Amino acid sequence: MKEYKTEEEFLKDYDSSMYEKLSMTTDIAIISVSNEDTNNYRKNDKKMMSVLLVKRKDYPYKDKWCLPGGFLNPKDETLEECARRVLKRETNLSNIYLEQLYTFDRIDRDPRLRVVSTSFVALIDKEKLEEKVEHASWFNIISIKEEKNVVTLTLSNNEEIIDFSIKKELRERTTDRYQFVTKENKYLAFDHDLVILSAIERIKNKANYTDIVFNMMPEYFTLGELQQVYEVILNKKLLDPAFRRIIANKVEKTNKMKTGEGHRPSYLFKYKKNN
Repeated sequence: MKEYKTEEEFLKDYDSSMYEKLSMTTDIAIISVSNEDTNNYRKNDKKMMSVLLVKRKDYPYKDKWCLPGGFLNPKDETLEECARRVLKRETNLSNIYLEQLYTFDRIDRDPRLRVVSTSFVALIDKEKLEEKVEHASWFNIISIKEEKNVVTLTLSNNEEIIDFSIKKELRERTTDRYQFVTKENKYLAFDHDLVILSAIERIKNKANYTDIVFNMMPEYFTLGELQQVYEVILNKKLLDPAFRRIIANKVEKTNKMKTGEGHRPSYLFKYKKNN
């Protein structure tokens, strides 16, 4: 083997063709919380967690739904820059909460070639979203049910229903870490069912000890609206004392009121950024 005196000398002779090529993508679970009209003026609109999906126009997986994503430009783009480019393309928004989720590298996840995807979760207030790209639709997460370590999710955009099941397999007992394996998925492309559940689990886990929820809230909100959002994310009803503990020191009361919805006016609160 030839010995080199400098790194420059080594790189001059280096042959990159010795290694197999692969492509990298970013896939983004864009999550928001929206209202479902209850048609009852005495009640607040029911809150629903939503994920933005795009219908594929081309093969592979033509006419199936998928998360927004794109191939990484290896010459001049980092993974986060790629994700933010995709976000700008899909939402026309730049200042969005974005967090890296997991890397999905199953060998057969893309039938075209070996593709490794680094997934991200983005949280937005849908009220800031002026328009979606063509073929995109918000799907409300209607239900999340878990039985015997199998999680079944049902999504709907009021025209189509998507459901899929994922098995949670214990990966490491000492840290209680699980890996997700698709059990049934007929409607989503690639392994995006796993990305969606991973994003929901991440948000749920962080809701109790971070301020992540406020990235999906408008500037002003009632405590009742905020509690509903927490309940949607945690997938359980919260008693008032438990909710108050979660938001302690996170919000501040304003002199603004919410009126005109058939019930008593409510004070509006806002996120206390310097808590």
